Amino acid sequence: MSKKSKEKFEVVEGETIDACLDRIKAAGYFPVRRTEEPIFAEKIENGKVQYVPVDRKIVFEVKLIE
Repeated sequence: MSKKSKEKFEVVEGETIDACLDRIKAAGYFPVRRTEEPIFAEKIENGKVQYVPVDRKIVFEVKLIE
């Protein structure tokens, strides 16, 4: 079974970025791009809806080490 040449790895809850990078390296890939997406929560205050950032999602795009 051959590996994909491009893949995405997400930093899971409770995992550090270094641990994710170690997981990427152990799988035989190297990171080429890091993206962060905010995660918002809906908060109603005085009848108005506000969206407050509560967390972030970090995703690494990786390529296969040849």
